[in-house]
Amino acid sequence: MTDWPAPRIFDGHNDTLLRILRGQVTPEDVAKGLPDGHIDLPRAKQGGFGGGFFAIFVPSPSDKAVRYEVMERPPYDLPLPEPIPQPEAWDFVMRGFEALTGLEQAGAITVCSTAGEIEAALGGETMAAVPHIEGAEAVSESCAELEELHAMGLRSLGPVWSRPTVFGEGVPFRYPSTGDIGGGLTEAGKRLVAECNRLKIMLDLSHLNEKGVDDIAVLSDAPLVATHSNAHAITPHSRNLTDRQLSQIAESGGMVGINYASAFLRPDGKMLSEFSLDLMMRHLDHLIKFLGEDGVGFGSDFDGALVPEEIKDCAGMVNLRAALRKHGVDDAMMRKLAHGNWLRVLRATWGE
Repeated sequence: MTDWPAPRIFDGHNDTLLRILRGQVTPEDVAKGLPDGHIDLPRAKQGGFGGGFFAIFVPSPSDKAVRYEVMERPPYDLPLPEPIPQPEAWDFVMRGFEALTGLEQAGAITVCSTAGEIEAALGGETMAAVPHIEGAEAVSESCAELEELHAMGLRSLGPVWSRPTVFGEGVPFRYPSTGDIGGGLTEAGKRLVAECNRLKIMLDLSHLNEKGVDDIAVLSDAPLVATHSNAHAITPHSRNLTDRQLSQIAESGGMVGINYASAFLRPDGKMLSEFSLDLMMRHLDHLIKFLGEDGVGFGSDFDGALVPEEIKDCAGMVNLRAALRKHGVDDAMMRKLAHGNWLRVLRATWGE
């Protein structure tokens, strides 16, 4: 056993692989420590960040700084990027799996394919890492590629990011707005749900529009999961979940990972990081009201979002735990929020 802060937090979403794929950092940098970004192994040990879903995301040409500047001044409605061609997305996803292997070889992560492996890794010296693809552009309409991806370790898939795919439509970065934007799943999207259920690949509802979520709620035989989303009743952003959607997730025995992105936490929708973690506690309380204590975890969006300055990076999980304690979270609930609820849902989804 190690002296990492406990209980370790298993996280629903990060974009650290994208930093590697863009050449900003190397796997060795993540293992040894970085001066910037949100995740590396030394800071994970400091904060008790046990790992989570490492997303492979095919980026669109964009300027994040410009996007954030627009999101500092609500209302806003950012246009969606164009779809990504499947061959281009496939090549990028293959590079993403190579980056995961690089992280494991550098000693930063342990790649996990089962809940049992996650649980074992949470007691070890590296971060647990479950491969996730955010936006299914690498998969063709036939879904034939899913078999190979599953064999490579894929255990979680988002049908869309925010741009449209052949499977369905996502939500734009729009405030104020609901996610009731666009149509439901295509016929290919319905095949994707069936194939993911067959292969025991978790379907991630985050970024999917409302009608797409409704379709998955009807079609899927697995718990409904939004890996990094918040409560629309508190922050009326298109990326957040309405009370009706939270009820759907609860009925399925699923869960939601609280997203640390500032614009999805702040009631004013501003992408600004100066605010108290009391706002996160408001989202926590609302989610628990609908999902119960077994239906909530964390989904930071580290290395992909502007997070509260009180958290700053994965070392700031110490501050998050302190805020939870101040809010009245006891030891049993802390374990559930940190990783117990994730392990429960993943066992149910993956058939363990």
